[in-house]
Amino acid sequence: MKIDIEALSFEAIIGILEEERLSPQKVEIDISLLYRYADGKFIDYAEVCRLTKEHIVQESYGLLEDALIGIERLLKTKFPNIDRLRISIRKPDILSECTVSLSQEWIY
Repeated sequence: MKIDIEALSFEAIIGILEEERLSPQKVEIDISLLYRYADGKFIDYAEVCRLTKEHIVQESYGLLEDALIGIERLLKTKFPNIDRLRISIRKPDILSECTVSLSQEWIY
């Protein structure tokens, strides 16, 4: 089975610049995951969204790289039946002329 979550949007402290550490900014996250569905063991996409948002807001990451790794560890621990995971994090408002994003894919 495959779950695609696109543009999970919320505000969080994320970044290394002084102004990024003072007030929350808009963050958008895409998550795509493949998992083994058997014996009624499904992955609740609403729970994936909730956990991801709570984690990013609580951790107040400095680097997007660390945020990606943190989300990956959280989701793989909570849902061990994930076989493939792709996460993208965007900061749409950090630069006026573009959207900055970082992504990573894991195959287990």
